Order: sequence, then structure tokens, then C-alpha cells
Amino acid sequence: MPPKIAEVIEYDVCAACGACEAVCPIGAVTVKKAAEIRDPNDRSLYEKGAGYQVCEGCLICSRICPVVDGFIENELSNVSKFFAARSKDNVGSQDGGVASGILKALFKQGKIDCAVGITRNEKWEPEVILLTSAEDVERTRGTKYTSDPVIAALREAFEKYERIAVIGVPCQAHSARLIRDNVNEKIVLIIGLLCMESFYNEVMLETIIPEVMKVKLEDVRKMEFTKGKFWVYTSDGEVHAVPIKDVAKYARNPCHHCCDYTSVFADISVGSVGAPDGWNSVFIRTDIGEKYFDMVRDEMEIMEDPKPGLELVGKLIDMKRKNNAEHFAEICKKFSFETGIRNEPI
Repeated sequence: MPPKIAEVIEYDVCAACGACEAVCPIGAVTVKKAAEIRDPNDRSLYEKGAGYQVCEGCLICSRICPVVDGFIENELSNVSKFFAARSKDNVGSQDGGVASGILKALFKQGKIDCAVGITRNEKWEPEVILLTSAEDVERTRGTKYTSDPVIAALREAFEKYERIAVIGVPCQAHSARLIRDNVNEKIVLIIGLLCMESFYNEVMLETIIPEVMKVKLEDVRKMEFTKGKFWVYTSDGEVHAVPIKDVAKYARNPCHHCCDYTSVFADISVGSVGAPDGWNSVFIRTDIGEKYFDMVRDEMEIMEDPKPGLELVGKLIDMKRKNNAEHFAEICKKFSFETGIRNEPI
């Protein structure tokens, strides 16, 4: 019998987080961005798929898949502390540089050996990398709105390092938490990012930037989603913006079924929504998150009770749920296993 992830792939709700590739003991799963080829008998042909016929039935992949696990009804229920922060070394960062600042400080203090992150080249093409020093972190500054299977890199990281940090969007934070709880305790810290949706790299670079934004890719210096719009800043100092609805339709199909905006399964969540310009909103969710943030607190400026605060975060949570919860419920009816949005603590 095929593992549960086979159905997740078949119904095109695979988040492509890469967790199954990271943990499969025989390498029967490969995750890439395209999904045209799904031959269950020939691993050499995969673009995204699972080798059912070579599967040995351990079913680890089903225990670490965020779609199989489902979502949490109240994703703010485990937030013990909420505040705004910015790194004292935030040059080149998207907002307050908190996520990068945490990793840099932990590397300098010798608290982590490796971090899994994503960088991009001058063509805005993403690349998943293993960071092993504070200097490496500089390469990952800034938000990337295109998707890559970040968690797949843990396969190599588990072989080489003992204290690993993961930074990623909600589906990646979710699967990292499931891996830590069920498979491998080498993940010592999970930093989750706020995310409404993400895009295939080709769609962003070949459709959204040139056709929707009317901008040349080589002129782009920064992209961001904020204040209800998608913004692109170019090298000539111009600012281009369109309503989010004009680009949301181009998001990856799995994103239209996601019901996690704030990375509820992370130890620490970091975003910009809820904090003033130039600051990050910070959500402490676990004792682990509190312990590691306390280690780096001296490297941060802190703003207690930032505005617009959790009220705005809550509105965006509701907006994402309104659009996606019904879609996910319809898919759940097709699964042979039970999953959904559950009303329980993590």
C-alpha cells in the first residue's frame, strides 16, 4: 500500500517542503519544484514523487508530512510572548533583520553548528544551502517569495552536524517540528516565517515581474508584500505596486490549501506584520524559543506592545483561512486517511 504522501502528491497539495526526501532511509522520495513526472516505479524519472514499489513500508514520511498532520484551529494559542525587535546589525535586511540576527549571534556564541537556509543569485533564482558561520548568514538576508524544498537539505545536515537550526515558511517549520519530534533531535531551533503564499520561481520571474509589474528583472532590488499590495523596488529608485489579489492567483496550488499564516509549529516566529516599519514582529512559542532568544537578546533592540500588533496579525490569519480552509476541507474528503484543522494545543 502506498504511503499517505502518495495521495498528497496525487491531489497536488504537496507543499514541496522536502521533509520526506530528508528522512526516507532508502532515498525513495525526491522533491523538486516541478511536478509533471510521477512514475511510482522509476526513481530516475522523478520531478516530484514517491517510489511506491521500492518503499520498505517504514512510513516515516507519513509522520513528518505537514499536510498529513493537518493544521491548528487557533494558531496564536501557543504564543507566550509577542513583541517587536530589530537586530543591531540589520544592514541589508528586509525589515528588522531579526531572523538573520538570531542565527549570526548563535553561530558566534557556538550554540549551533549549522543552519538550513535559502539564498538567491543576481537573477533572483533561489538556492538551498547549509550555513555554518555568521558570515554565511549574510548570503541569506532578505525575503524570497519563491519556493524551494528547504527541508530536504537536512539529509546532508544530519550526517555532518549535531546542532542544527532551521528557518522557513509555515510548511517547512511544521515538517521540521515533526522531524524533531518523531525522527531526529539534532534540530535545536526552528524559526518560522509569516507567509500568505509563495510562487514557483519561473512564475515569479517570467510572469509576475515582467507582465504584471511591468519591470525588468535585472532592475529589481527588493520585493515585499505589505499593506495589501505587492511592492517591487528598482535600481532607478522607482517603486511599483499592485494589489495582492493581482498576483495571488499565480501562487502555487498547495498554497491555496494552507491554513497556517504564522508558522504555529516554530519555536520562534518572525515577520513584519504587526510591527512598525523597520522592525520585525516576534512570536515566542516554545520554551526552546524563549531559551534561544534570551541567548541573543543583547544583540536586539526590543519594542514591547508594538502597534498595530496582534490585531492586524489576526485579521491576516482570518483572511488566509477564509480563502483556504474550504479548499483544504474539500481535499480532505478525497484522502483515505483523516486529517484537517484540529482544535487542540500543540
